[in-house]
Amino acid sequence: MEYRFLGRSGLQISALSLGAWVTYGGQVGEETAYNCMQAAYEAGVNFFDNAEVYAHGNAETVMGNVVRKAGWKRSDLVISTKIFWGGRGPNDKGLSRKHIVEGMRASLARLQMEYVDLVFCHRPDINTPIEETVRAMNFVIDQGWAFYWGTSEWSATQIMEAYAIARRLNLVPPLMEQPQYNMLHRERVEKEYASLYKSTGLGTTIWSPLASGLLTGKYNEGIPEGTRITLPGYEWLMKEFQGEEAQKNLAKVRQMTQVAHELGCSMAQLALAWCLKNPRVSTVITGASRPEQVTENMKALDVAEKLSPEVMQRLEDILQNKPEPEDNFR
Repeated sequence: MEYRFLGRSGLQISALSLGAWVTYGGQVGEETAYNCMQAAYEAGVNFFDNAEVYAHGNAETVMGNVVRKAGWKRSDLVISTKIFWGGRGPNDKGLSRKHIVEGMRASLARLQMEYVDLVFCHRPDINTPIEETVRAMNFVIDQGWAFYWGTSEWSATQIMEAYAIARRLNLVPPLMEQPQYNMLHRERVEKEYASLYKSTGLGTTIWSPLASGLLTGKYNEGIPEGTRITLPGYEWLMKEFQGEEAQKNLAKVRQMTQVAHELGCSMAQLALAWCLKNPRVSTVITGASRPEQVTENMKALDVAEKLSPEVMQRLEDILQNKPEPEDNFR
């Protein structure tokens, strides 16, 4: 396993990590979650991502039970949660001081942990002043409930405002952002955040590296039954696989599948490896509903070594979506 520093910090996290989104406590049971996390841990993964909203809190409960059952040394793990959607009450969501403090306490109780390593503001809250959020996150860190805090799907302007407020008030600034990033979704990580990596030392823990499964290649010839997007409750995801833009993306995936075949890997492994090639990516969060998927995903580290400048350019020629101006980070 490769370990990377999380932004401008001394914390090292595995380049490939495992997330609980739409699986733990929902799509899969605790035994499967245990097997997946065990496979990841044995492969060297130390970062496990979660959120208060995943499976309405059940994902945190499942992950906490798995960690206790496995008996892993807590200091060997980097655990995260995200705060924003905690319930239906008027103060059970958002980034007010009240919800951040109460949400953290509830998350820690479900995880059965004294602290998480990372806590994210899961989305920007237009109804709460950023200063209130910054002060609340600083309080969370002062209490020892988390070591670092960051954001998820915030704009560069919002991140910079939070950073500036923290510096002005001598508080702890946000360290990391959790954005969507993959071959088909590049603008924010490669362009919008470009100035933040140097100015604030921003780290990134990216999600959806496989574009909700589109980049696995399993949808190249249609939508198989039993896949995530055919499950009840995921009708919203089906929209990403329909329409003219989706057909254009599928055509690109078919071409890249041939490149993957020539490299001796799966399309999913190629997509993960492509994300790993970006040095601005601190970790690529993977998902899995079976331990075999974890094992296959981990092989992306070996595939990344095969992505020569020539192969990367070949992929760019297929994608035709590199943000301008070029950031020249590869």
